[in-house]
Amino acid sequence: MIQSMREVNLAGVDLNLLPALEALLRRKNVSRAALDVGLSQPAMSRALARLREALADPLLVRGPGGFALTPRGMGLAPKVAAALGEIAGVYRDEEFDPRQARAVLKIAASDYQTVTLAPLIMARLAREAPGIDLRMQAYSLDMAQRIESGALDLAFATSATPLPPGAQSEVIGSHELALVMRRGHPGARRAWRIEDYGSYDHVSIALTGDGQSELDALLAGAGVTRRVALVTPHFMAAVATVSKTDLVTTIARDFAQRFAQDFDLILKKPPFEEKSFQQTLVWSHVRRSDPMLEWLRGLIKDIAIAGKR
Repeated sequence: MIQSMREVNLAGVDLNLLPALEALLRRKNVSRAALDVGLSQPAMSRALARLREALADPLLVRGPGGFALTPRGMGLAPKVAAALGEIAGVYRDEEFDPRQARAVLKIAASDYQTVTLAPLIMARLAREAPGIDLRMQAYSLDMAQRIESGALDLAFATSATPLPPGAQSEVIGSHELALVMRRGHPGARRAWRIEDYGSYDHVSIALTGDGQSELDALLAGAGVTRRVALVTPHFMAAVATVSKTDLVTTIARDFAQRFAQDFDLILKKPPFEEKSFQQTLVWSHVRRSDPMLEWLRGLIKDIAIAGKR
């Protein structure tokens, strides 16, 4: 190790001696160095002997006031301390400073999230992480591959959404469902029974696929079949359509409530037992330790939960 680094074979170097070397150079005392690294005094003395042999230098020499570093020891002290600091950094969790972050993150979302959450998310980012930009993107049949490849950083979903192997998810809130129709709808003045779902045409939301949902499975279990006259990926289109027709839709109450006055809508409790759904965030297991995504997920969850209070 006294030769240049180009000539040192690290495979032949006992790197376990580095903590002992750092403590000896810092403490200049075998007993105190031993305490620092959790060795007995005899074990530290043996470590010092091995270091002297490996470095071809005594490192510590006895003087009038105790041990002192040799010139080689003085030169090594800052280098060894810095090297151990770098090695520790490999195992230390990366600290994330949102104010210093610079990134463009892509999230699969519907207009439900872009209307109810995006304005609040962007307001928080402007204050806390002004260098992070978001790109809300449409859902697609290849979403699992997009998440796994990094083309998408996050995706909004529900707890009923099937997840591909290795995907991670977290519930960020529970949301009540509402049966939505125009104020003058023929069924607006009475409480609905589940059979009434078969009496009127419906607007269904389909982010991907054909519009079949858990609701259709529930109705089928009750022996009810509904006609879905319109399938759309947009919650806003569903609200606008039922406001001008006798179609009805079953969507998140908090979304419909935002537009109930402007579109003159009636919101009713659905006539079935399960009247809520859980909203989730989905990401790849490859990104499970990404400090930026972890921070953003926490921010989104805070906003989603605060919106329900």
